Amino acid sequence: MSDFKKKLLIGFTAPTELPKNETEKKEWQKANYSWWESHPMRYDWNEKIQVQEFSKEFYKEIDSRFFSNSREYMSWQKTPFDKLIDFESLKNKDVLEIGVGNGSHAQLLAEHSKTFNGIDITDYAVKSANKRFEVFGLSGEIRKMDAEQLDFPDNSFDFVWSWGVIHHSSNTAQILKEIHRVLRPNGVAIIMVYYRGWWNYYVSGLVRGLLTGNIFKTKSLHKIVQMYTDGAIARYYSFSDWHKLTYEFISRKTSVMGPKSDLILLPGGQIKSLAYKVLLNVFCKFLTSRLRMGSFLVSQINKTG
Repeated sequence: MSDFKKKLLIGFTAPTELPKNETEKKEWQKANYSWWESHPMRYDWNEKIQVQEFSKEFYKEIDSRFFSNSREYMSWQKTPFDKLIDFESLKNKDVLEIGVGNGSHAQLLAEHSKTFNGIDITDYAVKSANKRFEVFGLSGEIRKMDAEQLDFPDNSFDFVWSWGVIHHSSNTAQILKEIHRVLRPNGVAIIMVYYRGWWNYYVSGLVRGLLTGNIFKTKSLHKIVQMYTDGAIARYYSFSDWHKLTYEFISRKTSVMGPKSDLILLPGGQIKSLAYKVLLNVFCKFLTSRLRMGSFLVSQINKTG
């Protein structure tokens, strides 16, 4: 574990902890920047990408890995994630994405929306996403910005998308207030955060803690989970937590999803590889969604008109 993550765990003591003061908030956000600047989401943990960085082939390889993984928990008809996003309806809408990363979702959204704005906290992501738009000839604006202080006027967007991002920020509640502010009346936001469920959080955390012996060292399930989670910090929400946090929105449609890795609590190796092949996607979806064993809490939240 990195030094700044160890340091943060001293103050970040609960699954939905918020900073106690402005100093702590700045420290957490600085740590978030450092982590994601050094660990951009390229899906190259097991196999490095061999093509030139920022080339068209580079982005196609990232997309191939990401969308292939997403099929484990969500199928689609024509376009990846069309089960969640009504792409046809975006043609007359102004769209904002919070946390563009290497731009896989940004490209899908920009290709279908009236206007597209994307933001990210890191310099790498802004550079990479802008390079993607350049090589694919896409229209849109991508800027470095802290989602806790969105530099957009009130009622600027019809649709806001954020996939696996805002639970890492120093103050997730503040981001939700900003999303509510910049959404137009009857606007929609679709957001994925991490789910604190019976399997992926409690069982998974306990098993990992016992196998590594860290449960006896830390005496904290929360710390065990953070050790194996990406980002400097990562909040995990129950349904109740999330509904309280999104109280400003008029309605919510919330579900649980997750990849096969949520289900297979085995170290890397031949046995784990075999388990991946045996576990069919349809069965994976049943376990992660219907039995709520997944780690993704996906919510569509609507702003009142």
